[in-house]
Amino acid sequence: MNQVTFPFSDLIAGYVTTFNSQKGAFGSFNLKTTDSREFEVALTANTYAELVRNLGEPYYDCTLQLKEMLVPERYLFVYGTFYPENGENKFEGKHIVFLGKAESEYAFEKQDWWVNQVRNLANFYLKVQFEDGEIDYGKYRTNLGLVGTKDISTRQETDTISRLVYGFATAYLMTGDDRYLEAAEKGTEYLRDHLRFLDEGEGICYWYHAIDVKPDGREQKIFSSEFGDDYDAIPAYEQIYALAGPTQTYRITGDPNILNDIELTLNLFKRYFLDKTDRGGFYSHIDPITLSPHSNTLGHNRAKKNWNSVGDHAPAYLINLWLASGKKEYADLLEYTFDTIEKHFPDYDSSPFVQERFHEDWSHDTTWGWQQNRAVVGHNLKIAWNLMRMHHLKPKEKYVALAEKIADIMPAVGSDQQRGGWYDVVERILKPGQETHRFVWHDRKAWWQQEQAILAYLILAGSLNNFEYQKLARESAAFYNAWFLDYADGGIYFNVLANGLPYLLGTERGKGSHSMSGYHSFELAYLACVYTNLLLTKKPMDLYFKPKPGAFKDNILRVQPDILPPGSVQIGEVWINGQPYLDFDAENLTVKLPTTQDEIKIRVRLLPTQVFFNATLLEVSKGTAKLSLSGLLDANAVGLLEEELHKATAQSIKRLVLQLEDLKCISAAGLRYLIFTKQKLGSDVDIYLVGANENVLSYLKKGAFCEGVIVLEQYDAVELATV
Repeated sequence: MNQVTFPFSDLIAGYVTTFNSQKGAFGSFNLKTTDSREFEVALTANTYAELVRNLGEPYYDCTLQLKEMLVPERYLFVYGTFYPENGENKFEGKHIVFLGKAESEYAFEKQDWWVNQVRNLANFYLKVQFEDGEIDYGKYRTNLGLVGTKDISTRQETDTISRLVYGFATAYLMTGDDRYLEAAEKGTEYLRDHLRFLDEGEGICYWYHAIDVKPDGREQKIFSSEFGDDYDAIPAYEQIYALAGPTQTYRITGDPNILNDIELTLNLFKRYFLDKTDRGGFYSHIDPITLSPHSNTLGHNRAKKNWNSVGDHAPAYLINLWLASGKKEYADLLEYTFDTIEKHFPDYDSSPFVQERFHEDWSHDTTWGWQQNRAVVGHNLKIAWNLMRMHHLKPKEKYVALAEKIADIMPAVGSDQQRGGWYDVVERILKPGQETHRFVWHDRKAWWQQEQAILAYLILAGSLNNFEYQKLARESAAFYNAWFLDYADGGIYFNVLANGLPYLLGTERGKGSHSMSGYHSFELAYLACVYTNLLLTKKPMDLYFKPKPGAFKDNILRVQPDILPPGSVQIGEVWINGQPYLDFDAENLTVKLPTTQDEIKIRVRLLPTQVFFNATLLEVSKGTAKLSLSGLLDANAVGLLEEELHKATAQSIKRLVLQLEDLKCISAAGLRYLIFTKQKLGSDVDIYLVGANENVLSYLKKGAFCEGVIVLEQYDAVELATV
């Protein structure tokens, strides 16, 4: 019974083990999955191949190079058809996705991959919400269709606006594009003016669930939640996510009005959601009238605690609030939430998954609503990711132990080891005779659960120097970047089928809903960029800030990108309004702001402490590209220099200015690369070497590189124009 005796198409993700060009009519190769099962893949006359590509990039066909690229240990995806023949299922590959040009390359580990992705995401939301015109949140709508069309609903939900504000603020942090900061600040102001409930007498602030905008511009405010699970209550997670966008904006500007809103909302959490008994933790819901978690009107949400009410504080706003302020009280609250998670959520005597819903005494609530006794795969991974962040702030072995336990358990029970990617909701307990945890509804894969996996394994790999975790991070990022990016219409798909094809039905068809806005995809892009560049590939990363005059205490701007291992990152360079600025503390990751009432824009270059080379594209203006090189230019540094030169020459230039004051040494491989670059630029591009030390200049002369270039002691734009 139940034999598969019919053809069907599916996806395989794995590592090439062998390629046989002589087997079959067109050759075949063997592929080993993550869990070490091996498949033979037959090539056909119509097999085609492409390189993974980012949003905004063209299709990269590599069908002609297909056979040369099938080398051992290369990870790839192949979609094809299984045919039952001769007692086995023969597989013919039709569509192959490679993850990079070179065999060991993963394109999404390039220095600017995630920066480019976040820029495209921000542009998408600017276009669909504001028609690329004036940024007016009166036009904002929660529900968006597949191509970004607005639903006929007039609903504006607080959390989805806040999540989009988070996205725009993050895009500014990564790119310095002023349009994104304008969108973040206007969105924050809109939340304050239209969706904030300020109770000055109580010293608290809470946020409306939503407003409906009438055709004549009038607003109908929706106080308590109208989302089914939380109907007629004030859920903790809605108040938590109301702070996500404003807090990220606060990191950039230091706006004291934002900080006031945050602190008053924190008063709400501490006064009404916090269980002040020795049980501890935060209640999941309170009554909208009495603000009590014990009101009978709450029904199945009465006196309950859950993952969201305890665990979502940290990633949504509290870590970013601490990063911006460095205040001990925020660090202590973070520690309190993680100690609570570590104490009450593990349930490994009965299940490989954490428990997520509780009564107020922390006994397990296994009958609540849709969740029952079920596990959300992403919540487990989210705990592992955030435990590592907390460990970097307040080191505790129990944090690392639980994070690693989750990381080691989850691949076998929560991931798809045939196709790649991570599942959604599964039954926590196996029934008699079962070997696989059952899907609750489907085997689809949601975009946000992929985020949790990628970030969990990236930070574990970067913190613990564990190759197995890096491998899992790469596989997770590969699935996300291969299948979730909507190249045709923009944005990210909500769900894909198990085989990676987009799922385009119901509420999961759109790019905006109660569950989806500009949060998880932007957060992934930002932190994947941070963890990859600063912890794993050891490449620099730039962040941008625009502090308001006198906004930050003692005029100290904190630029730590995330809670990373102590001592792993330092400030390399700082620019204010495009000019070098030297008043910063490299090790403590702070910038002493100048005392001024003028608008200032700050660019900070962060360096891994182990980096030995740095290349910075300073500007491209009027046909002149200016790069700064520092450290040791050797074979290991060539890739980084190549990326910066690619940016510099994306448009036609007449001059390439290399600032070499901080270049300590150059190897033969580095010199060969410069000679090769000079050849490729051609005689129409003048090259200037500025400020090279005696040893570097001598070596360049010995290699005959200085012939045909212009050597200067100092850079002077006026002088260059006349040379």
